[in-house]
Amino acid sequence: MHNATQNSLVLLDEIGRGTSTFDGLSIAWAVLEYIADPQVIGAKTLFATHYHELTQLEGKVDGVVNYCFTAQEDGRDIVFLRKLMQGAAGQSYGVHVARLAGLPGVVLSRANALLNALNATDVTQKTQNLPTIAETIAAEDPAAEVGRRLTAALEAIELESMTPLEAMLALEKLKKFSEGI
Repeated sequence: MHNATQNSLVLLDEIGRGTSTFDGLSIAWAVLEYIADPQVIGAKTLFATHYHELTQLEGKVDGVVNYCFTAQEDGRDIVFLRKLMQGAAGQSYGVHVARLAGLPGVVLSRANALLNALNATDVTQKTQNLPTIAETIAAEDPAAEVGRRLTAALEAIELESMTPLEAMLALEKLKKFSEGI
């Protein structure tokens, strides 16, 4: 990640999955925010994960868009349609995959019971209100957030393609912004 830029394409698969559930989710969440932040990297990233909680970052972190592969359930059977659609997956199909892999029925029944109990706690719902790193920085140090916004505004200016009048108007806009600091 250290060499990635806004022009990079980063492919990530199952970040944090080798750790315990909340450790892994925390690592994956922080990595996603770090890479998506245009002030840090801002790279285009394909991020494959089973952490459904990360889908909550769409709309909270600029540039995060959810896509999922569709599946169709027919009772106990499942067909993976291999069709990519925008949006978050409504559920995971791990127990279905375990059935396809041939796990014993008693194990599958127990897994379904555990899945239902765990889904009742709905960790994803609880993550909706967690602040992003940008919101945390702004709350802890408002000046740092102002600095980030000012830096982003400066980097967005394309002097080479501006007329002198457009450059002066952009400078005036930055001046008014800085007066509020």
